Amino acid sequence: MKEIGEQLKAARESIGVSIEEVAEDLKIRPSQIENIEAGNSEAFDDIFYLKYFIRDYAKYLGLNKEELVDEFNEYLFDYTSKLSLDDIKNAKKEKKPVKTIKSPYTIDRRSKASFIPFLVYALIIVLIIVIIYFVITLNSHDDDFTEGTIITENK
Repeated sequence: MKEIGEQLKAARESIGVSIEEVAEDLKIRPSQIENIEAGNSEAFDDIFYLKYFIRDYAKYLGLNKEELVDEFNEYLFDYTSKLSLDDIKNAKKEKKPVKTIKSPYTIDRRSKASFIPFLVYALIIVLIIVIIYFVITLNSHDDDFTEGTIITENK
């Protein structure tokens, strides 16, 4: 991060622009420019905003913004990577059950997907039972009618 800040500072000084001018043009505080140039990432609440500040600052100075953002991404990866490759390999071998966090903002699509077929099967079974019920009741009424009638022939 320090190298990125030094590149930005050198470019700003070579153009002859003050920190106050940069801050005014980019609509950020002068202290943020100073922290970027000093490589002080801890001064920023959100490290991802810092990434966008660096991108905009590099663009403002006429530098290759993609190159500086890539360099920042490498720094960010190193900064946030706490696990070694051996730890990752061992974790894959162990296959511990993953604990999921239940939140009203997360959707577990698998649980809804498994609920729908159950609902369809339940409706089909209920429909079959209703059809069987009506077939049996209609046949029982027909049998009562034919048994109770006397057929007589007039001659």
